[in-house]
Amino acid sequence: MPTVRPRRSVLYVPGANARALEKARSLPADGLLLDLEDAVAPAAKDEARALVVAALGRRPDGGFGRREVVVRVNGLDTPWGAADLSAVALAPGGLDAVCLPKVESADAVRAAEAALVSAGAPASLALWAMIETPRGVLAAPEIARASPRLACLVAGTSDLVKDLRARHTPGRAEVLTSLGLLLLAARAAGLDALDGVHLDLADAAGFAAACRQGRELGFDGKTLIHPSQLAAANAAFAPGPEELAHARKVVETHAAAVTAGRGLAVVDGRLVEALHVADAERLLALAEAIEVAAGAGATDPAAGA
Repeated sequence: MPTVRPRRSVLYVPGANARALEKARSLPADGLLLDLEDAVAPAAKDEARALVVAALGRRPDGGFGRREVVVRVNGLDTPWGAADLSAVALAPGGLDAVCLPKVESADAVRAAEAALVSAGAPASLALWAMIETPRGVLAAPEIARASPRLACLVAGTSDLVKDLRARHTPGRAEVLTSLGLLLLAARAAGLDALDGVHLDLADAAGFAAACRQGRELGFDGKTLIHPSQLAAANAAFAPGPEELAHARKVVETHAAAVTAGRGLAVVDGRLVEALHVADAERLLALAEAIEVAAGAGATDPAAGA
């Protein structure tokens, strides 16, 4: 089974805000999206880029510990995109991936990858692609297969709602079709998928409902705009005790059936096949990865501040 990396909570951090960059080192987020795009005014782009590169330079691993660190750059069709890619290609510290905004074609992914490679980016530097326009949604299958560096598709629901001329509703009917297409493209290509942000920070119940919906749809986690949303996202996208108990029972019962020469098993009155075992094993691996990360956080220099 491929290595499972928790991505329950991925927090946007404004690249121009030095205080926010510092605070992010102590937050219980699975991932940090250091943002050079929407969260940064045009006049502050160069300053934000310098701040982010400097933040990544802290040792070890940029000082972000076990957190997955991703930089969202500006698009290559903007005045800042090329400089962003050049700067992060060789950024010191623990940069895991580069997030490309408003991706609408496989060519856009390949162009960004070529720019990174030309600037000397290591082979280990992954790419994330944001799907946040109608064209991006319709091109998601091709985008998802554009590069072996791609690890994740990210839903940009705020821009999508605007482009659709839709309205934000509690049940998110306005984006369900798009979210489904994004998930299909991601899973067909073996990628992770992250749900979009919840904008109303005062609406805790609505945020919790959106997290439940995202998990039920199949997303691996949710992108967040404020640290206050971390705990709910981490809880919603982690397998619960009952899920884990059932998963262990599925794996153990199926293994016993195979040992006895039977290809099928029954757990709690339901037929268990290899596909159910694979899903159970994934849940158990995710829970183990979460537990390891939590244990690392207890001694993590970036945690507990």
